[in-house]
Amino acid sequence: MNKMLMTAVLVLMAAITVFGQSEQPVQTDAEINRKRNEADRKVYQLALRYNDLPAARMKLIELIERNPSNLQYAETLASLYFESGQYTSAAISALDILEVSDKSLAALEVAAYSLEQLGAMDRALPNFERHYLLTGNLFSLYKTAYMQYSLNRQEEALNSINMLVKNNKSSEEKVGFPKEDNTQQEVTLKAAALNLKGMVYMYQKDKNEAREAITQALELQPDFELAQENLKEVQKM
Repeated sequence: MNKMLMTAVLVLMAAITVFGQSEQPVQTDAEINRKRNEADRKVYQLALRYNDLPAARMKLIELIERNPSNLQYAETLASLYFESGQYTSAAISALDILEVSDKSLAALEVAAYSLEQLGAMDRALPNFERHYLLTGNLFSLYKTAYMQYSLNRQEEALNSINMLVKNNKSSEEKVGFPKEDNTQQEVTLKAAALNLKGMVYMYQKDKNEAREAITQALELQPDFELAQENLKEVQKM
């Protein structure tokens, strides 16, 4: 009798165990990915806290592979590459994003500045142009004008400069320039644009137009060192 009772108890316990196991919810792939993403984001944040950028980048790459449609991870990775001075990796990753979405502002910025750092002005220029068209950012317009000047596209540069000068906000927004004492000098974008206009005319050997543009820049910002130096060069023409 005791043996029969013991056997019945064991069978009942086994049945309860099997029943309990069958009641466990089965996790879907989406739930598994969500938990993995959550864990990877925590590791990423911790890596940033400890300034372990390689570990942070690796977690972002895993997140990108698992979530290819979420461009936020790819944009963050491109920005990390740029901030670390890895301009080639930054440019490639940003250009990959732009193949998927050509309206990604973060990717446009990273691509533009990374390619500029790499000396690929002709490839950086379209990204600055598009960033300006999408945002109206005047600094992007100034960079566009400067690159057009650097690439000897002088008429295009003049058009961009004139657009910048006519914008009222160019008298308020500022850009930094290095001074002879290795400090930075802030000047208005309008003064910077007029100085650049003078440089375009200097390149074209038009002394009068160059002097007029640079003089206008100095009227707005009399202590603008680069404009002062350019005006001296104009006098020698």
